Amino acid sequence: MNLRPPRRDDVDINVTSLIDVVLLLLIFFMVSTTFTRDAQLQVDLPKASAEPGEVPKKVLEIIININGDFFIDNKQVVNAKPETLRRAIIQSIGDQRDLPVILRADARTPYQAVVTAMDVTGQLGLSKLSLATSQPQAPGANSQPPGGSQP
Repeated sequence: MNLRPPRRDDVDINVTSLIDVVLLLLIFFMVSTTFTRDAQLQVDLPKASAEPGEVPKKVLEIIININGDFFIDNKQVVNAKPETLRRAIIQSIGDQRDLPVILRADARTPYQAVVTAMDVTGQLGLSKLSLATSQPQAPGANSQPPGGSQP
């Protein structure tokens, strides 16, 4: 008489097909995110209105002159490095991360200086960014060139 319970075989789960499916999904998502990134490249350029918008009472104003020098609230930043600009902005705004930012750049400012200012403000969580524009002058009007009176 055999009183021992019957021996059970170890159950093996074959995960090879599961790994194949996960690998295919990973490849699919990697390819589809590349397509999504291409869709984000469409740029809708802002238009200058005839009437200036309402300016809030407390704003952070960043001015960039023709040489690419930064001015925070009419005080010149020591150099044009992003780290220096970041420290100057933090010193100016403190903990107020919801302040609107007005970026005033000369029409002939190097593009890299504008991108640097936008990048630093974005990294600091300042999401209310406005680019200041001027209204076009009538032909023959006696006026200064854009940014002529800015520091």
